[in-house]
Amino acid sequence: MGDGILPGLVKGLATTARSLTRHTHTAEYPDVAPSLPPRSRGVIALTEENCTSCMLCARECPDWCIYIDSHKEELPPTTPGGRARQRNVLDRFAIDFSLCMYCGICIEVCPFDALHWSPEFEYAEVDIRDLLHEKDRLGAWMATVPPPPALDPASVDPAEVTAAAKPPRGAAGAGPRAGAAPGARAAGAPGRTRADGPATRPARVRPERGATGSDRPASGSAAPDAEAVDPTKPMPAVGDPNSPGAEADSTQVLPAVSTEASPEASPDEEGRE
Repeated sequence: MGDGILPGLVKGLATTARSLTRHTHTAEYPDVAPSLPPRSRGVIALTEENCTSCMLCARECPDWCIYIDSHKEELPPTTPGGRARQRNVLDRFAIDFSLCMYCGICIEVCPFDALHWSPEFEYAEVDIRDLLHEKDRLGAWMATVPPPPALDPASVDPAEVTAAAKPPRGAAGAGPRAGAAPGARAAGAPGRTRADGPATRPARVRPERGATGSDRPASGSAAPDAEAVDPTKPMPAVGDPNSPGAEADSTQVLPAVSTEASPEASPDEEGRE
């Protein structure tokens, strides 16, 4: 038994001696601020201007720790005779961090980028009721939200940047848009208008088949060695020997056979019939 304890004790002391000679990496918090990753989940910040009170974050929160109150207000029409519009006005937006599990679902489902992660984590309170942050305190955390990482230089521009760089519709002298197809008409360039009327298609000319070496003659040209036919001349009767084409016509006309009994037929023939 002693043979097993002594080697293990020596091995443990050797490990302790090696650790004493190494430099320590302990961060002396709170005297030394910790170095956190840029995407650390510390506290949730709110951009009040982007919130439309759609309630998606409150419905998707698994802890039901988000409270939203809003009301509708009517906006006057922007043009004379237009309709008045309504919009949601945010009255209250609060997050209870004593219930929050920091899953980030509310930030992911927000369609208007009103919620963001901040790496700040020093908001401990003596009273647990003070962990209920209202919209004013949530908005103050936006100053600590780090900027988004830079995009890959080879990636395409975001849709917001492309829309901001797009020239206004009808601007004179505007060049073609970036990425437009070759030959595309630039915005504001002269083109067809509704007053010009419907666009006419070019006439399609079909080539004559006679010119291509076909056996049939071209349309509109008479066949060679063919006599002109007078449409007003009556057609000759079939089997007329006086007709010009009677010799060439080999059609034989058979006499019509009547199925009626002749008056001279015998009674036996009538019975057979």
